[in-house]
Amino acid sequence: MTDHINAPQKWSRFKYPDSLYKHGTLLIILLFLGYSLNFLNVDIPLLLGALGGLVGVVGDRYYPPDVAYVLDRGYLAAILDTLQMSFLGGFAGVCLAIPLAWFSAWNVAPNRRVLFPIGRLGVISCRAIHETIWTILFVSVLGFGMLAGVSALTMFCIGFAGKLFADEIEAIEMGPVEAMRSAGANPFQVLIYAVVPQVRVAFTGIAIYTWDVAFRAATVVGFFGGGGMGWYLKRNVQQLENLRVAAIILSIIAMVLVAEFLSGWLRAAVNRAK
Repeated sequence: MTDHINAPQKWSRFKYPDSLYKHGTLLIILLFLGYSLNFLNVDIPLLLGALGGLVGVVGDRYYPPDVAYVLDRGYLAAILDTLQMSFLGGFAGVCLAIPLAWFSAWNVAPNRRVLFPIGRLGVISCRAIHETIWTILFVSVLGFGMLAGVSALTMFCIGFAGKLFADEIEAIEMGPVEAMRSAGANPFQVLIYAVVPQVRVAFTGIAIYTWDVAFRAATVVGFFGGGGMGWYLKRNVQQLENLRVAAIILSIIAMVLVAEFLSGWLRAAVNRAK
């Protein structure tokens, strides 16, 4: 009896009934995955074989890439257009997302009956529609070109940044806010003197990350009529210029890597400034 009492206890993260819920949920997920594969007639061996043959297809059709094409003056101008489009769309989206985030943050919303639903609806509506759909809508109204691309990126960035901004505002310490309110400050004064000092560093990092995401989305927007590198990619895909397509894809990857490095460096600098 004494040995049983002094025996070392074994630690377990999940105990009954938590373990039952955990393993039951995992079993349901696996069963649903198997049912989905069977329902969609997914042939796993065929899929693996196709992935193996993909390397040969890429080597035969897309190698060597036409590097001289992406060094042409016209394509370099398209890269600049994509950069401008992402910067303008990201800047406009962030500027418009800030007031919407203020309205949609429950703890500091100026009017919870009117402005809070408006802010939430604006952010959710922009997030619900993909940037490609925004591009198609604006192209149908404004025609092909960078104006439609910038407009689509603006709507995309409003939804992306607005959600993150609102989450940051709702996570602030309410002590300064309550102090400002008790002193008779209006909602705008509360925002400027009690909210902004707590979120300015986070907002800066989110704004940089929004531009990073906007640049990646700019190539997709261009493919659907927004101009820039995406328009060159679409034209060469339709003309079956595979070597040029390979060069364009490599240039997009290179630009995204540069943007990733730049945005990461800027975010690190912002974090060091906290």
